[in-house]
Amino acid sequence: MSDVHGSGKFLVGIFDDDDVVLAAVKEVKNAGVRIHEVYSPFPIHGLDVALGHPRSRLGIAAFMFALSGTITALTLTFYTESFDWPMIVGGKDSYSPVVYVPVIFELTVLFCALGMVGTFIVSNGMGPTVKPLMYDLRTTDNKFAMAIDLSKNNIGESDIEQILKKSGAAEVNVKQF
Repeated sequence: MSDVHGSGKFLVGIFDDDDVVLAAVKEVKNAGVRIHEVYSPFPIHGLDVALGHPRSRLGIAAFMFALSGTITALTLTFYTESFDWPMIVGGKDSYSPVVYVPVIFELTVLFCALGMVGTFIVSNGMGPTVKPLMYDLRTTDNKFAMAIDLSKNNIGESDIEQILKKSGAAEVNVKQF
């Protein structure tokens, strides 16, 4: 039983403050514990770096979706103006991409937005049939949770619990999936 979120037995440290959890990530990693993930009700600046996540490549994906939208819009306006419904004003063809800037802009934004929504859903393993793993329901409100997969650590459960408490965890719970 394995999925994107992990499965098995987890030790979950609950923290009350974002600064405390950020400092705790560094302390726990320095103690040799592998952290599965940290869950927060809002973004914490520097947490991704502290956890060791690589820089996101979503900007590249956004650019590619936007570029495909721009190319589609230019192709659509060129085809429409040249072949399907040419506009002849004063005996001259009036094709100019400048006239269609709103169309080009809107299709660029539409392709980028829809592409990024799809990318987000796929990259996070989300979907209508996926049941999310909740390590602690309070992480959607006012608490911070640090989940540690016990199967991926060589340190014992009681030792990890002591490290979490020493680094500022208000409580430590065991969660089984």
